[in-house]
Amino acid sequence: MSAEPIPISSAQGTTLHTSSLSSQTTSLPLWDRLSKWASENKAVVYTIAGIAVVVTGAGVVYYRSESRTSGRESSADVDAKKRASKKERRKAKKEKENEQAQPDTTAVPEEGPKRNVPTVESDPSEDLPQIDPTTVESLSEQERKEYATKLKVAGNKAYGDKSYNDAIDLYGKAILCKPDPIFYSNRAACYNALGNWDKVVEDTTAAISLDSEYVKALNRRANAYEHLEKFSEALLDYTASCIIDAFRNEQSTQSVERLLKKVAEAKGKAILDGKEKKLPSPTFVTNYLQSFRPRPRPEGLEETADLDENSGMGQLRAGLAAMEKKTGEGYDAASAAFDKALELRDLGEHEAFAYNMRGTFRYLRGENADALKDLDRSVELQPSLTQSYIKRASMHLELGNREGAADDFEKAMAQKQDDPDIYYHRAQLHFILAEFAEAAKDYQKSIDLDKDFIFSHIQLGVTQYKMGSIASSMALFRRCIKNFDKMPDVYNYYGELLLDQQKYSEAIEKFETAIEMEKQTKPLGMNVLPLINKALALFQWKQDFQEAEKLCQKALIIDPECDIAVATMAQLLLQQGKVTEALKYFERAAELSRTEGEIVNALSYAEATRTQLEVQQKYPQLASRLQGMGGQFGAPGMR
Repeated sequence: MSAEPIPISSAQGTTLHTSSLSSQTTSLPLWDRLSKWASENKAVVYTIAGIAVVVTGAGVVYYRSESRTSGRESSADVDAKKRASKKERRKAKKEKENEQAQPDTTAVPEEGPKRNVPTVESDPSEDLPQIDPTTVESLSEQERKEYATKLKVAGNKAYGDKSYNDAIDLYGKAILCKPDPIFYSNRAACYNALGNWDKVVEDTTAAISLDSEYVKALNRRANAYEHLEKFSEALLDYTASCIIDAFRNEQSTQSVERLLKKVAEAKGKAILDGKEKKLPSPTFVTNYLQSFRPRPRPEGLEETADLDENSGMGQLRAGLAAMEKKTGEGYDAASAAFDKALELRDLGEHEAFAYNMRGTFRYLRGENADALKDLDRSVELQPSLTQSYIKRASMHLELGNREGAADDFEKAMAQKQDDPDIYYHRAQLHFILAEFAEAAKDYQKSIDLDKDFIFSHIQLGVTQYKMGSIASSMALFRRCIKNFDKMPDVYNYYGELLLDQQKYSEAIEKFETAIEMEKQTKPLGMNVLPLINKALALFQWKQDFQEAEKLCQKALIIDPECDIAVATMAQLLLQQGKVTEALKYFERAAELSRTEGEIVNALSYAEATRTQLEVQQKYPQLASRLQGMGGQFGAPGMR
């Protein structure tokens, strides 16, 4: 698990599942601020991806879970509480299906395609006119209108009697009299009831060609596309419907969310199947590795030890040396060295440690099955190596096996009850499961056993903040600054707390201090999160896109694989209307993802962005409305 603090709240639309648990967490309120804005500005998020992009790498673990609650609730938490129960959701789904099937009972309008003007309809019991393509030619325009109304009313009655084929015939005759979008949509309702999805698409398309803002027809066609598994087409129609209705229709909004996920899952599986297994960004790897307290190298692997570099022991030492560089090249070299060490064998008492290290890097590459085998072997060879149990617990969590993770912590404690790393990482488990009181106890126990590990202090402060004890949390961070004044992480995360409270000037001051310290202490392996936090602070405070972009670009120069920098850049571009450029960054974020869940999450926002472009191209009259919704983003009150 991560050394770094777990964010205050989750990103919207994500759940704790097998792929939502990664090795490390991001900046504390970064994703919280984005998710709060997302919940308050759905129109922007669903049509132009908003700012709530939640993707891979540094920080994907804990901010992806919706299972957390807090005494200090974010608006996303409040929205979650307002969601309907399962029974209510089933009822809403049934109502939606019924709505798709029901014909439009509005009478034929006198002029144009506008509806919602009540008129008196004819009695369907009256004699119906005999209409066919030949006889309709002899009718006057007024007669056609009158006959169309009678035929439509009769069609509605037939539909109500579930005589769908009769209704289809009646609506068809009404269309001969007057090709009205309502008639096409109503006939589509009949095909909908019969499950003839291709005919539903055909008739709703005709209706939309006559009235491009006919919401009922758009929703009906979207539903048919979804049954035909044409998810991208369904997503486009539901999105257009949402824009026309200004996102007041909750069912359509939920359909957009559902379709985004379906489209992303379909594309994500293809990406994952062909994806090369490689290490994530150096920022991610560094933060995972530093979640374990630093320990001296095992005896016999010291820098001064006389070892053949081409031996198993020599390669094991070479891997440890490469890790210490904290760069992408260094981590790649370390991974290769640990693989080679176990190929060469002859590791003696260090064999369990070698399996531990190879398993660690396999896990970071997303090779969970092989990583678990390595850690299983490690604990078999040396049960006292508690770190292997802790790392295996992380993998169990990523695979959704909570019981397996808890069992590994118990086994680790049976071996070494006073290992502070056990309590720190078990606290992380409690945190992501919203068991904050238990998490606080374990963080405190970790501190009691080793007060010099900064992340235990930071994470305890985060937990207090999450529980609503704001004053205690802030006081703890002030003590951390006093006691760990040379640690950039303290300033970065304290700055995030300040930013979460909209104390912009103070927050930026802390981020700048963290940046300078990172430059001085880790010039080759700088943690870029303070740069990204400062970018977001400047954007949220002053809407300073230019400076925010510069900071993100700087972060990407230092760590080109940093997913958070990529996602943040995408967000900034999107809010400036640079949609095509933003889409490239969202797709890049998906490429950087480690697991299927992370890929799907990134692609969801890429698809939302792509849909914006398609909506603007297919429905140009909606572009101005879309831009108006997007303009909300820069509002000073945005958190």
